[in-house]
Amino acid sequence: MCGFFSIIFDEDKEELGEILTRAGYRLSYRGYDTVGIGYVTKSGNFEIRKSPGKIHKVEKELNFREVKGYKGTIQLRWATYGRPSFENAQPHFDCKKSLIGAHNGNIVNSPFLREELISKGHNFLGENDGETLVHVIEENLKSSNSMKKAIFSAFRQMRGDYAFSITKIDEEKFFAVKKGSSLFLGVGENFIAVSSDLVALLDLTRNIVTLNDGEMVEFGHNYYKIYDLITNEKLQREPVHNDLRIEEAEKGEYPHFMLKEINESPEKARNLINFLKDFTEENIIAKTILKANKKFIIGSGTSLHAALMGSFYFSRISQELFIPVPASEFGERYGPVLAEGDLLFAVTQSGETKDVKNAIDVFDGKGPLLGLINVLGSSIALKCDYVVPVLSDVEISVPATKTFVNQVIALLHLSLKLAELKGITPPDLDFEEVPPLLVEALKISERYKEKIIEALYSWGDFYVLGYGMTYPIALEGALKIKEVVYVHAEGMYSSEFKHGPLSIVEKDYPVIFLSTKEDKDMILSHINEVKCREGKIITIAPPDEELQRESDIFVPLPDVNQFLVPILAVIPMQIVAYYMSIRKGIDPDFPKNISKTLTVD
Repeated sequence: MCGFFSIIFDEDKEELGEILTRAGYRLSYRGYDTVGIGYVTKSGNFEIRKSPGKIHKVEKELNFREVKGYKGTIQLRWATYGRPSFENAQPHFDCKKSLIGAHNGNIVNSPFLREELISKGHNFLGENDGETLVHVIEENLKSSNSMKKAIFSAFRQMRGDYAFSITKIDEEKFFAVKKGSSLFLGVGENFIAVSSDLVALLDLTRNIVTLNDGEMVEFGHNYYKIYDLITNEKLQREPVHNDLRIEEAEKGEYPHFMLKEINESPEKARNLINFLKDFTEENIIAKTILKANKKFIIGSGTSLHAALMGSFYFSRISQELFIPVPASEFGERYGPVLAEGDLLFAVTQSGETKDVKNAIDVFDGKGPLLGLINVLGSSIALKCDYVVPVLSDVEISVPATKTFVNQVIALLHLSLKLAELKGITPPDLDFEEVPPLLVEALKISERYKEKIIEALYSWGDFYVLGYGMTYPIALEGALKIKEVVYVHAEGMYSSEFKHGPLSIVEKDYPVIFLSTKEDKDMILSHINEVKCREGKIITIAPPDEELQRESDIFVPLPDVNQFLVPILAVIPMQIVAYYMSIRKGIDPDFPKNISKTLTVD
C-alpha cells in the first residue's frame, strides 16, 4: 500500500526519468490508485507530474521517462484520505512551491492539522494526508529556516504510522523520516536514494542502510546523517550489503507474477527446509515458547490462515495451545486479559501490516514477541525478540502464494521441534520430500484445473469446506477466489455447513471439499448432505476410492502423511483461482481495491 522512492545525484542526469519510472514499476506490486513524480534540475527548474491510473499508462501519458534533473521522487498512492484524483495524487507541493514531499502510511490527525493550517492561511488542493505533511513542514519553516528543525517539530505534531521523503527545492539534499512504516537508504557511487521498499533500490545499489522508528536521515549525493528524532542524537550506521535476488521482481517466462510465484513454491520450500536444518535459533524459540504462559498467534488475510494452520500443528503434534486470532481483533478480544509472561507470535509476509503492528502495541512487551516474516528488514521484524524467516524472496503478486506455503512449512517444523523438547514422539515426516511433492501437486493441479473451473465458472458464489487440518486451507482457497476472480467463495468448517448454508444448495451448486484420509469418514457424511440435494461435489484429497466414488470431480493429491496434506492441498486452489481470473479477463497480480502491504487501519 503506497510506496515512494527519492534519489539525488551530483549533477543533472538525462536518465533521471528512466530511473524514477523503473523504481515506480518496482513499487507497483504494493497496490495503488495514482502515480506521480517530482523533480528538480541544477538550474532550479522543477515540476510535478501526476495522475490517477496505472503506471504503465500514466508514465507514457505524462512522459515520465523524458524527465532530466539531479534529484527526484516518485510515489504510488493507494487511496485512504481522499479519492484517487490529481489533487490527491503525490508528490505534493507546499503553498509556495518550495517543497516537494511524498509519504507512505497514515497521518491520523490530518483533519485536525489541516483545519489549523487553513486558519493560518494555507491553501489545500485535495484531501490527502501527504499534502498535510508538506504544509506542516512549510508552516514550521516560518519560525525556523532549518529543514531539520521543521521536521523535528512536525514529528511531534503528526500522529500515525508513516514514512516520508521531502526536499527543499533550493537545497541539494533530501530528508526522510521513519515512524512505523519501512524506510531504506541506498548508497551508490555519486548518488544516494531512499525508498519505502527495498526492491526499488536493489537494481541501483546493494549497499543498504535500514532506518529504525523515530529516525530521520538527511542525505545529499555523497553523504548521509541519521538523527534520533526524540533525543536529537546523531547516529552512526554503516551500509550493509544486501543479497536479495532482484530477479524475483521480474516475470521471466511467465505471463503473470502470480503463476510464476505459485510455480516457485517447490524451490522456495527447498531453500527454507535447507535453512531450517541449521537454524540453531529454532531451539531457543521453542524453549521460549515452552516457558510462556498464554500463547497467541496472529495474522491478517493469508497470514492469518497460516497462523490458524500453525495452531493445529502446535496442538496436534506438540500439545501446545496457541490461540489463533485475527490481528485486527486481538486488542478488543484479548487486550484486557493479557498478563506478564504471555507470548505473541506474529505471522506477516511484509512485516509492515498495520493490524499486526496494532496488536503488537496492545501486547506491549508483556512477554516474548516472535515473528514469522518474509521481509527481514521490516518494521515488525526489527521489533521481534526472535524471527523465523519465511525465505520466499520477493513476492510481487498481491495474492500471497509461495509465502503461504513456506509459512506453513516453518510452523510445521517448529511444532516438531517443540515435540522433541517435550519428549513427545513426533509424526514420521521427511521434509526433503516436500519440494518434489509440491512439483507433483502442481502437475496434478494443471491436469484438473479445467474441470474444476467449468464446474465453478457460471456460479456467482460457492463454498470451500475443510475438516480438521484442511479447514485453514478451505479459508485460504476461498480467499484466493475472492481476491482474483471477484466471486464470493466462502471457506467454512465442513461440520458447520448444515447449520444454515446448506439451504443454498440446488442442482449443480458447486461445493469444494478438502480432506485428509484420516478425516474422510466425517467428510463423506458432509459430502452426502450436499449430494442428496443434487449439489456438485469437488473433492481435493489423497487417493481414496470412497471419496472418489462420491465426488463428481476428484483431485488426487500425492499420498502423504496427514500433516503434509494442507501444504499440498492449497496448490490446486491457487491454480484454479489464477486460471479463473485469466478467463474472466482479470489481472491476478493487481486485483482491484486491495493492496499487497496494508499499512493503514
